[in-house]
Amino acid sequence: MSTAARSVFTSRAFTLFYAGQAFSYAGYGLRLVAIPLLVFHLTNSASALGATYSIELLPFAIFGLAGGSLADRVDRRTLMIVSDGIRFAVLATFALAFATKQLGLPLLFGGIALEATCAAVFVGAQASSITYLLGKERATQAIAALMATEQLAITVLPPLGGALFAIIGPLPALALNAATYLVSAGAVASVHGFGPDEPGRLPSTRELLGDVGAGFRFLWNDAALRTVASLGAAFNFFGFMTGAVFIPFLKRDFGASDLVVGYALGIGAIGAIVGSVAAGRSPRSWPFGRVMTIAYALDALAFVPVMLTHDLRVAVVFLTITNGCVMYEIAQMVGWRMRIAPELLVGRVSAAARLVALAGTVPGSILGGALADRYGARLPIVVSGIGYLAIAALVGTFPALRRERR
Repeated sequence: MSTAARSVFTSRAFTLFYAGQAFSYAGYGLRLVAIPLLVFHLTNSASALGATYSIELLPFAIFGLAGGSLADRVDRRTLMIVSDGIRFAVLATFALAFATKQLGLPLLFGGIALEATCAAVFVGAQASSITYLLGKERATQAIAALMATEQLAITVLPPLGGALFAIIGPLPALALNAATYLVSAGAVASVHGFGPDEPGRLPSTRELLGDVGAGFRFLWNDAALRTVASLGAAFNFFGFMTGAVFIPFLKRDFGASDLVVGYALGIGAIGAIVGSVAAGRSPRSWPFGRVMTIAYALDALAFVPVMLTHDLRVAVVFLTITNGCVMYEIAQMVGWRMRIAPELLVGRVSAAARLVALAGTVPGSILGGALADRYGARLPIVVSGIGYLAIAALVGTFPALRRERR
């Protein structure tokens, strides 16, 4: 990790928070392969996987608006501890239900939706907390450090999760993921405060709607932010079309086992680590608009071999490269968004932009799964690649993004 990224650890509060998140990411790395494989084994359906992603993403996007409002008004430390506590309960329930042979799709989908809602509140509090602890200038480095650690966990743990799933099922991954949320809550509790300086009461419905409106007004009035969020929605539409069919694509087109799926996820995360670290190293003097235009183009071009190859190794290598581009883009976008938003509106603006960017995920996931079940998993992969190329070709034509240097 770069010197710039390491400098964020001069803050004891951030270091403690980071340590808790590192454990949480480890649990997520195991669950990343366990839940989709469990759903696929229960249903043998790409559409069910698309529905799983939709059930996770829709509450995350919608309740992120409330999370942003709460983060700007009430004690963020409390928000994160409560969110982690509920997520622990959800994963512990999954583990217990599986152990007693009671875990079916209704319980699984309901728990995923609740966990995603809590994740939205947690992320809303986290976004505002980073700028509170470190200031806006180090926000990108902090985001890059967290994302690199998350991707490191996703590199190391999915192969183990795939092996465990193949041998004894998903129970270890579910139980360990539950435990990591307790560690995360303990780390948050060990920090004196994450802001705001003068926490208030819970907002009324009218105040909540007003907060949501304030976030969207800022988004709408800032042409560059509006453009980046809209491009994010388009890329996410095609990206989650691919994500929904990733396991069926590997299994049906390449004959991959559960263990190989885990390895593919782990290898793919290596690119994401490189992308996250590169985002932390990128000089602030680089024009944001130009950087994003180049990253989008590389992302689209690297996906072309994935569309065309019938060699698993080629598919995994180029998926790894695209993962690197995606994580670089995300780290740059999140850090930039924190820099340009007024301090008192960071949570609300982040939530509004995140909702717009995530708007493409649900239809993309559902359409990808439906196409895979009807025509084979390669078709949504090809459609995604064509979509990436078309959008990347248009990115440079947006004046607001071309001129953006903040």
